[in-house]
Amino acid sequence: MILPIYIYGQPVLRKVAEDIDPENYPRLKELIEDMFETMHNADGVGLAAPQVGLKDRIFVVDLTVLAEDDPEFEGFKKVFINAHILERTGDIELIDEGCLSLPGIHEKVPRENRIRIQYLDENLQPHEEEFEGFKARAIQHEYDHLDGILFVDRITPLRKRLIKGKLSNLTKGKIDCHYKVKTLLPGSSNRHS
Repeated sequence: MILPIYIYGQPVLRKVAEDIDPENYPRLKELIEDMFETMHNADGVGLAAPQVGLKDRIFVVDLTVLAEDDPEFEGFKKVFINAHILERTGDIELIDEGCLSLPGIHEKVPRENRIRIQYLDENLQPHEEEFEGFKARAIQHEYDHLDGILFVDRITPLRKRLIKGKLSNLTKGKIDCHYKVKTLLPGSSNRHS
């Protein structure tokens, strides 16, 4: 089922997500499937639970759509439950990012190019892995959502001032996107185009 994506201004996007008890989480497999379906429908490569209105420490990443340009992304489709980044290392890289919760906004975001993270996968198997390059960036972007951080929080104050009007429009429900969204305005859980 395609879920509405919560847009900038929604309070849940600023909350710190909580670890879940995956053994007793109702319909966890269904939620994961819905998150992947929602993300694919919106042409995204990652989606975190706060973006669909949940305060749960879950996110999904699927970079397989990029495999045509870079074979290293072939089969890179992962679920991260109760994820915690243990270490961020490497060079700081400044690369353009966008977000399904901030449609129409793209900015260069500084991030470390290597991380070590622990998490449970969709089968509740524990992992501690290292990722680098774009994989590390995509994971960090989604992980930030679990801590109530949006990519615009990581850009320079000058850049943030320059996009202030766009951010304001998002909170007012002035959105141009092809997927189902939920804004602060009552009754706005519909598709904007």
